[in-house]
Amino acid sequence: MKNIQFPAFFPDGTYGGVKAVSAEDLKTVGTDGIVMNAYHLYRKPGLNCIKKHGGIHAFSGWDGPILTDSGGFQVYSLIRENPKHGQILKDKIIFRPDQGGEKVIFTPEKCIQMQFAVKSDIIVCLDYCTAPDDPAEEQEKSVETTIRWASLCKQEFEKLMRGKKQDYKPLLFAVIQGGSDKELRKRCARELIDMGFDGYGYGGWPLDSNGNLVMDMLKYTAGLMPNNTVKYAMGLGKPEEIATLVKVGYNLFDCVIPTREARHNRLYAFTCPPNEANLTDKRFYRYIHILDDKYQMDTSPVSEYCDCPVCANHSKAYLRHLFKTNDPSAYRLATMHNLRFYSMLMEALRNCSK
Repeated sequence: MKNIQFPAFFPDGTYGGVKAVSAEDLKTVGTDGIVMNAYHLYRKPGLNCIKKHGGIHAFSGWDGPILTDSGGFQVYSLIRENPKHGQILKDKIIFRPDQGGEKVIFTPEKCIQMQFAVKSDIIVCLDYCTAPDDPAEEQEKSVETTIRWASLCKQEFEKLMRGKKQDYKPLLFAVIQGGSDKELRKRCARELIDMGFDGYGYGGWPLDSNGNLVMDMLKYTAGLMPNNTVKYAMGLGKPEEIATLVKVGYNLFDCVIPTREARHNRLYAFTCPPNEANLTDKRFYRYIHILDDKYQMDTSPVSEYCDCPVCANHSKAYLRHLFKTNDPSAYRLATMHNLRFYSMLMEALRNCSK
């Protein structure tokens, strides 16, 4: 397992790579690790291809930490959106990606086997996700299923570990479900902690119907997690959200936001040196909409407080020009900048905790 400094942020690399940038680019901007999706890797390029390369690190060219999500959230979301995509049963998920012919059987054991096959550093148990406003019976079913699946995942993990060489020692994370019911959250956490995992994730949709963080439940659930384990705020990644959640105990984050927004010409800029910023105040950063006309002749970098290669070598006007002319390098440079913003944010948060 590669060393990780916490708090850490892992950008989304669903299919084995972060969009628009290379593994070398990620190293250049100080990326902590990458989140990939076991289910999507299983489908494309397929486990045999990855195994032939010796694992996902060799296949992707990234030698830093890799966390593989089980894929359960994506499968659940599609089934929730349209029942024709499949059904969630007691011992498995039956998933029909095209709503028709192809049928994928997803079990807790298979979920672990897939992640072992790609040799990820952090393996996540299969869980049953819900939304905060789902009815009580659905939340209880989610907790019961998540606990049962976590037990099966751990058994499979331990069985596979017995057959592995000592140089491969992945971590195993479980996910705490329970929706907005504190007693269910407590029960789920207690059962999972009794089994013993290396880290615990906040399970379920973390936003209310208005798009705001369910902060009370996030804080409560973080308090249930052992302090000597990783506390994973799954899928959360706005800068101000990260700063807030670090204060209540979370130390691992992942999100598509910085890379997706970079491709949509929305960049981040600190409003003062990050180590001097009040990270509890959202005003510690601002957005740069690089296509705005006011940047057409702007010779300054995207951020005067950023040390990324983009800010060191290019102006706002040049980056705007690349976007205006549909030059693919615009996506690469913008993504590198946003990811460096995030790695600098993590460095500042680590300094705050010293």
